[in-house]
Formats: sequence, structure tokens, C-alpha cells
Amino acid sequence: MQPPSLPAPNITRARSRALSLTALVLLIVPLLAGCLRVQVSMGVSADDRVSGQIVAAAVPADDQDKGPQLTPPDALAGKIRVQEYKKDGYVGTQAFFSDLTFGDVQQLGSMSEQATGSFQISLRRTGDLVTLEGKADLSSVPAQGTDVQFTIAFPARVATTNGTREGDSIVSWKLPAGDTSTIRAEVRYSDPSTRSFAGWAGIMAGVTLGVAVIVGALAWLARNREPAVGSGRRKDSSTV
Repeated sequence: MQPPSLPAPNITRARSRALSLTALVLLIVPLLAGCLRVQVSMGVSADDRVSGQIVAAAVPADDQDKGPQLTPPDALAGKIRVQEYKKDGYVGTQAFFSDLTFGDVQQLGSMSEQATGSFQISLRRTGDLVTLEGKADLSSVPAQGTDVQFTIAFPARVATTNGTREGDSIVSWKLPAGDTSTIRAEVRYSDPSTRSFAGWAGIMAGVTLGVAVIVGALAWLARNREPAVGSGRRKDSSTV
């Protein structure tokens, strides 16, 4: 005896539920997989000024999903420009920043209220030594589909680092999701405030030398004059 056949309406409802379930699974998979893209690149100038860009994006859940939104802190509103980001199926925002001080850099981590995990970096100077330190806590971020990268360029050769050297003065890190990573690099170049003082001291030494020569020349009725020693100048350059 054959089992009774399923009534046509029940078959239709069952297929409908199956299709709905499939659609729901396809919608949830990108969220479970992470599909997150965070790319930070910055360059440090010889005057200790920092410029670069940040990309924060994700695979959208639907047509209305705009992805992660970056909002500049009020104190840095004039130094950061934010625009829409759409690339490779990812949507979100892209922020360009320039002329930041080392203190300003620490505020970049507060640009997103939607951040999963935390990513903090700091730059500090001790004499001629500049140290980059950072911590990326991505333990709550799914590993699949997540791409988090950080790259920095310095105005001099990097002395020590736990990152990947892309050149004498460029270092990068690919930060794994589901884990906590540290970032560290050290580089030596002269303190811009020291260079300014040295330049002023050079000017004063040149003026003093010139006056001494002139006084001596007048005393001896000579006409020798020494040119002043060249003054120092600040160099402002940037690289992101």
C-alpha cells in the first residue's frame, strides 16, 4: 500500500518554507563569516606630522546596508575627510587625514561606534627615537572573510619591528581575526624641535662671527668679511 500523497497546498507551503529558509541562510552567512575589510595606511614626515587613510567596509546585508560609518572626532574635523567606499562587493567609508600630530593619531580609534573589537595605536618620541606601539584585539571577529591590514612609512630606516618590512622605511602588518596582535616599530631621526633650535643657533653663530670679523677689520683697517653660516630649515614632507 502506497502512503497517501501530500496535498498540493501542503507541498506548496513546504517548498515556500524551504525557499525562505534558504534565503535566510544566504543572508546570514555573510554576517557569520565576517566579511570585514579594515585597511589603515599612514606616513610620518620628518616634522612628526602624520597623513594617510582608513578604509572600513563590509559585505552589505541588503541594498540599504551602507557598511561601517567613520565619523571624525570634533577636534580633528578640519584634518579628516570622509567619503563613501564601494569596491569588490564591500561598502563602507574611507577617511583621508593629514597634518596630524602624534597626539592626534590616538584619536583615530574613536572614529567608529560600530567597531567590533578594538584597534589602538600610538606614536611617541624620546629624543631622536620614535616608537610606534599598537594593539589589535580582534578576538570577537570571525576569521573567515576578514581582512585587517596596517601599513606605515617613516622618514628614516626602521631600526626594529615585529612587522613585515616592505622596504627600509615601510612596515606592514596583516592582523589575524579571532586573536589579539601587537604592533611595534622603532626608528631614529632627529627631533624637529631640535633641528629648529640648531638652525637658530647656527644663524646666531654666523651673525656673531660676522660682527667679530667686521670689528676686527675696522680695527685693522681691513675689508675682510666672512659670510654668515647657512641657517637650518625645516623640511615638511608626507607619504597612506
